[in-house]
Amino acid sequence: MLRIGICDNESAARESLRLTCERILHETVEETLFYAFSSGEGVLHWLENHPDELDILFLDIEMNGISGMETARRIREQDDRLVLVFVTGFADYVFDGYAVNALDYVLKPCRDPRLREVLHRAQGQLHRLAPETFTIKNADGLFRIAKAHIRYLMSERRTVTLVTDTRTYTYYGRLDDAEAELGEGFVRLHQRYLARIQAIERITGSSAYIQGTALPISRANRQRALLIFARSMLEGRRA
Repeated sequence: MLRIGICDNESAARESLRLTCERILHETVEETLFYAFSSGEGVLHWLENHPDELDILFLDIEMNGISGMETARRIREQDDRLVLVFVTGFADYVFDGYAVNALDYVLKPCRDPRLREVLHRAQGQLHRLAPETFTIKNADGLFRIAKAHIRYLMSERRTVTLVTDTRTYTYYGRLDDAEAELGEGFVRLHQRYLARIQAIERITGSSAYIQGTALPISRANRQRALLIFARSMLEGRRA
């Protein structure tokens, strides 16, 4: 599944870009979800409440209210992984995109060959970022969560709760599967708890503390958790 946002003041421009993207992606992507925004303020507010729910965002540079460039700057303060593509009627603006790590730009009106190239590059970037993200799916949708933003995961029977710096997600799955997929950088504290090593602030007795939350460490996992945490601290000091 690919999730694409289109932010443009003009509804006709949004619809035209959506239809062109849909036609191109129909050949290679099984399912694509589109989200329409009419202002920079609107997309910023939506992203604040729906982090990790977009893969690609097309931003018109010349918009009423805050510009597409300013919108991109504010997005980058919170999210360095969302693929940004600028849409503009004037090529003069495109070089400003380097400051916000935009992938590319397309000129209005958007033509198939150029848009096809940009979408191909965007999918390539998402593929390269995949090892740095953890993908989950629940009743609310599909989420690609940056591993660096995860604090810990907790399981209760067949339900896993994932806690990040800004949000909590719940999905059906097994903690063993999450541990295998997340790989290095995470440590098993307990049969029911898995934590990102760098998120742990301290280990005292049979508890690991993350942002004031005490997570239990089982006797079977305590020695390994202590060793991994100590190694992480030493490596951090050397860095």
